[in-house]
Amino acid sequence: MALFIHYLSLPYLWLGVGFTLEVTALGLVGGLAIGLLLAGMQLGRIPALAALARGYTVVFRGTPLILQLVFAYDALPHIGLTLTPVAAAALALSANEAPFIAEILRAGVIGVDAGQILAGQALGMTPRVLMRRVIAPQAIRAIVPALGNETISALKNSSLASVIAVPELTLRSTQLASSTFDFFSIFFASGVIYLLLTGGISLLQLLFEAALDLDRRAGSGRIAVWRKKPSATAAPAASVSPVAVESQSEKMPFHVVAGTVREERHAKATGEDIVVEIIKLHKRYGDQIVLDHVDLKVHRGEVVALLGPSGSGKSTLLRCINHLEEWDAGIIRVGGRQLGYGVDGRKLSPRDIARERASIGVGMVFQQFHLFAHLTARQNIAGPLQWVHGLPAAEADQRAMTLLHRVGLGHRADALPRHLSGGQQQRVAIARALAPNPSVLLLDEPTSALDPELVEEVLEVIRLLAEQDGLTMIIATHQLRFARDVADRIVFLADGVVKEDGPTHEVLTRPRDPLTVRFLRVMGAQQAMEMPG
Repeated sequence: MALFIHYLSLPYLWLGVGFTLEVTALGLVGGLAIGLLLAGMQLGRIPALAALARGYTVVFRGTPLILQLVFAYDALPHIGLTLTPVAAAALALSANEAPFIAEILRAGVIGVDAGQILAGQALGMTPRVLMRRVIAPQAIRAIVPALGNETISALKNSSLASVIAVPELTLRSTQLASSTFDFFSIFFASGVIYLLLTGGISLLQLLFEAALDLDRRAGSGRIAVWRKKPSATAAPAASVSPVAVESQSEKMPFHVVAGTVREERHAKATGEDIVVEIIKLHKRYGDQIVLDHVDLKVHRGEVVALLGPSGSGKSTLLRCINHLEEWDAGIIRVGGRQLGYGVDGRKLSPRDIARERASIGVGMVFQQFHLFAHLTARQNIAGPLQWVHGLPAAEADQRAMTLLHRVGLGHRADALPRHLSGGQQQRVAIARALAPNPSVLLLDEPTSALDPELVEEVLEVIRLLAEQDGLTMIIATHQLRFARDVADRIVFLADGVVKEDGPTHEVLTRPRDPLTVRFLRVMGAQQAMEMPG
């Protein structure tokens, strides 16, 4: 034991620790830099670069580090590049670590829910804003444990640098043991030092994970990362008109627009400007035609319900309107502008499309909510207002609180999405889509992912938006009673073709097309029309 303590305290061994840490740090920094490049190449849109990155990964992940060390130290001088042992070890370790780090980074990025990326695009976020505000914060949380593990692996692999005469801990332990022949005590001391180093890395990893923990309680003293402290400004519930109940168990009012009011509103809407104009829209996936020369006009203040069986093209039509999907032929104009194309008719870049999407004002609510998982309800609404529309933080926060109170969720402003029920998440998603005052709101089966007992609370919010705000809306839905109560017009789609387009009551009670008749009979249209409001 005395010899073990003696060797453990030897400056000769601890000087070797310095070289070990130097090689490890240089290798990890270089590996991270190259790994970022490799991950970006594989995640990019250029197949040649992706193939090049994949080829690099196969070569350096598939050959032993010791061979790469020898190559860097002994082979490079033959082409005129002579490196010191430490520099050669750092280069070899960087090249070896890069593909592993690249795969960790890539896994973190592709692990972010694609729906959140789609929602960010719909809100007008450019690719850069999406990466910084949505993808990176969530990816970092996912990759910290793997990067911690890789750091420990790099530290241990640095011991192989002894083969090219780097005087790191392992080489110094070997030299000391060769002179004293006390192999056990020396290598035991060396092992304890390695354990202390790797234990320190593990501790740092745990601290990072704690700092990034979204479920930490306020005032816990942990470091806040990626989350701003909520502004003190909060609209009181009395300052707005609450439209949804605070408790899911309470029964919400069911308001029905009278027939005469509906007709007056429809007449007024059809006399207003055209907000959405679709001309001969054609879209296919491979050999399957999804939209077959669709024509549609939606006037300001009009509420249009898209009905049709699954696979009829309703969701695709909505995504084309917001240019979240490309199409093969046809024209889509929103507010008189051809979204996605410049004045010269050429396609815009993804960044310019995002900016145009935000300026035109097309809000979208998805089936699966697609809230940003790392942000609270308040931040889900206020964040895009700041990042896309440039609102000051206090103003964005005030707007978010006003909308949350309006949808009955002011008391849940600081809750993360996973702590909200499905109905509450969808109401936050509606508030987020409304925040920038869109010219048209697209809703893609807004209740299809909800349990039956949660459907009504979401439908009530949408009803009130139609009745009180006069918001232009296009809603894909299977809820016939909801379409009856809210929509001015019904457009029936089947096999990508508009089979029926007319006033709500007329389509539901006197459909002309046989496919519409069959669909409405299967969906129980007669019972829906007879049900009281």
